[in-house]
Amino acid sequence: MNSIVRCLLVTVLIMMPLQQAQAAQTETAIFAGGCFWCMEAPFDKLPGVVSVTAGYTGGQLKNPTYEQVSAGGTGHAESVQIVFDPTKTSYSKLLDVYWHNIDPTVKDRQFCDVGHQYRSAIFYRNEAQHRAALQSKAALEKNKPFPEGVVTEITPASAFYPAEEYHQHYYKKNPLRYRFYRAECGRDRRLRELWGGSAGH
Repeated sequence: MNSIVRCLLVTVLIMMPLQQAQAAQTETAIFAGGCFWCMEAPFDKLPGVVSVTAGYTGGQLKNPTYEQVSAGGTGHAESVQIVFDPTKTSYSKLLDVYWHNIDPTVKDRQFCDVGHQYRSAIFYRNEAQHRAALQSKAALEKNKPFPEGVVTEITPASAFYPAEEYHQHYYKKNPLRYRFYRAECGRDRRLRELWGGSAGH
């Protein structure tokens, strides 16, 4: 074995544990809160969030398209998948941000978007997330600033399918259309009604 090959082998052996350690430092969360355009920005802002991907989950059809999901009938919800470093932002913090960016009082709709594909849901990936979600929902029920009950689903995660590229980070690609949509859909107005000064945006 010549010196070049030995150097390459040593480099690979050194890098493998580092890459494995980096991978082990991240976790994944999946939330549905109506239009996925509006659910990326709140999580993008958090420290330790590696990526936020708009997509579809909770349904039966493999590799669904936007047209199929938005038409209803596939069982999927528009959702976001968040990869994050739990040493910088906890799953509990993600849950807190999630609640303040949705209307948890309505079933099978969010703001102007109506249908099972626009339901609010927490898709937990392990038992720790399940417990945290249940505790978070219970705390919200106890301390909520609105009179209505909380109907947001807490359900096991299933396959997540990234949405088409033009949907990814729509708020950055089309800021004017994005702001117009939020205003016309009544999202910001309703969030302020529910959460007051702590409403997401």
